[in-house]
Amino acid sequence: MPQIHRRPVNRVKNDCAWLLEHRANVTSQIGQDGILARIFSLIGNGQKFCVEFGAWDGKYLSNTWNLIANENWGGVLIEGDPLKFQALTTTHPYARVKTINRFVHWDGEDALDNILARHEALPDIDLMSIDVDGNDWHIWKSVKKYRPRVVLIEFNPSIPNDVFFVQDPNRRLNHGNSLLAMIDLGKEKGYSLVCANCWDAFFVADELYGAFNIPDNSIDAMYFYPETQTSLFQGYDGTLFTAGNRRLLWRNMAFSFDAIQLVPPHQRHFAG
Repeated sequence: MPQIHRRPVNRVKNDCAWLLEHRANVTSQIGQDGILARIFSLIGNGQKFCVEFGAWDGKYLSNTWNLIANENWGGVLIEGDPLKFQALTTTHPYARVKTINRFVHWDGEDALDNILARHEALPDIDLMSIDVDGNDWHIWKSVKKYRPRVVLIEFNPSIPNDVFFVQDPNRRLNHGNSLLAMIDLGKEKGYSLVCANCWDAFFVADELYGAFNIPDNSIDAMYFYPETQTSLFQGYDGTLFTAGNRRLLWRNMAFSFDAIQLVPPHQRHFAG
């Protein structure tokens, strides 16, 4: 096998990605609770109103449970699965929290704008947490009537920083979208990236960005998790090589050099 490796990443303190130093979990999975606490300490809590979907049972891996249960926030929590929704209503029996049993879509009756309007959500949303394992980009793009101060949205961490990828808008697909695509959409909607955790991006409305003193919020300054990303390149003879991650992350399965080849060994020769 040839020698293949990626340039080591310098993980020392980064003046741009400094919010990562505040990672801490109450119920969140990868430190979102701590990052959100620091963000709101800088921009203020506003109306203390959040929106999250799919909310599961309202506590498991939740990005809003700490705010609601410990900081007295209100909000709208949306979960499509009936069993999870039953647990959600038990977790959050508060009058200040509205729980909704729907699957959020990007158009039609179940577009997020329409769901929130039907249930009289506050117009001043402080936090919107979007994690639907696929159509996140399309749902955020569809939001026109509401402008949350902070948007926390999932992206696919296996996609390299220089790739713009948006999956087809399809409920049956779970491909995810690239961080670059999220950043471009954020710019279009008037949002600036302030933190990129392993698979979650934190955006604030442009007018709030100055509170963070981030000298450079470009994707390469903010995101550096090469162990999750896979690069593919070609030999002159048609051999395919990979660098970086060589596992299917969500199946915990390694893929071999031979398995990715399109041209059999006896046909691999330089055709130039």
